[in-house]
Amino acid sequence: MAIANNIKDALASSSMIRKMFEEGAALKKQYGTDKVFDFSLGNPDIEPPPAFHRVFLKMAQEDKKGSHGYMPNAGFYAVRETLARKAGAEQAVRLEASHIVMTCGAAGALNVALKAILNPGDEVIVARPYFMEYKVYAANHGGILVEVDTKDNFDLDVPALAARLSEKTAAVLINSPHNPTGKIYDAATLAELSGALRLHGTKTGRFPYLIADEPYREIVYQNKTVPPVLCAYDESLVISSYSKSLSLPGERIGYIAVSPTASRQEELVNALIYTTRTLGFVNAPALMQRIVAELTFAKVDCAIYARRLALLKQILTEAGIRYSEPEGAFYLFAQVPEGLNDQAFAELLKQHLILAVPGTGFGKPGWIRFAYCIDESLIAASATAFKQVMAALKN
Repeated sequence: MAIANNIKDALASSSMIRKMFEEGAALKKQYGTDKVFDFSLGNPDIEPPPAFHRVFLKMAQEDKKGSHGYMPNAGFYAVRETLARKAGAEQAVRLEASHIVMTCGAAGALNVALKAILNPGDEVIVARPYFMEYKVYAANHGGILVEVDTKDNFDLDVPALAARLSEKTAAVLINSPHNPTGKIYDAATLAELSGALRLHGTKTGRFPYLIADEPYREIVYQNKTVPPVLCAYDESLVISSYSKSLSLPGERIGYIAVSPTASRQEELVNALIYTTRTLGFVNAPALMQRIVAELTFAKVDCAIYARRLALLKQILTEAGIRYSEPEGAFYLFAQVPEGLNDQAFAELLKQHLILAVPGTGFGKPGWIRFAYCIDESLIAASATAFKQVMAALKN
């Protein structure tokens, strides 16, 4: 028997990010890890805060009955109560445990949310460039991704987005701080977007959900802040995880927070709980739920990422590569030199043992993404290779 046709097609055009990461593993085996400059995968290399290890050891040594058993599909009540306080403070609303559903990371949360709200043929609008897995997540549940270009500075183009709203629009999905650009959507932009969604809902009778994907919320620079979403628009959900803020990508722990003013709120939460179970997640990992609840105010040291960003910007500037200034996350989105497409530039970089992801992988040809969640010594050592790449283009 053959595999499903849609999976066969997906494998043929699988994620460029993973492809570059796998090629990097082969190059490291051939040349040594200190000779390959792998900016491909957003895999945090900073260790979790010391508090994580202390709490982990404490809970691993506990012998409480039921600690590792099933709990309500939404997660432990006490955990949701704690995260409701945290998320509520961030989102400038009063949240209760009933507004929180614990999930298997942000990716799991997105699939749970889309499964809960999409009918076959419904549309999800995203701003391009975007994290390309969004397209697969929507398709998983019968949805269609509608791509709308951002402004030149990668801010949301709200009038262009509003023009694509239709009776089929189930949701608008935003990501701030943004992957791959590091852009943060400010409060005025969110207010404009919320106004457009309310106007559309009033006209059509269908108010699209606003889904905010916020795993990078706590990684920001120059005293920037990420404005709240739940207080800006009633029909909103915020999705977050601890993959970046606590450097726990492999532990797959996150949550969905539902606006307390959402219409049919109880029905929506019940749908999220049901899809958590029926998608096979059943519940978020029990041990990790209890750990993150005790680490409400802990986070990685963003100053480390800020130093790396400054170093990489200096290297690219000296090499003659232009880039967009990020406000958060740990990605630098750079322009491809004239005369090359992004995939050809990625191949040239690879010849000099630099790995980066072509902008085509995010729906934005002509750009390339560098993930600087790698050791500073490797970033510094890459300077010569970048200069060699640019010198090769002049010959």
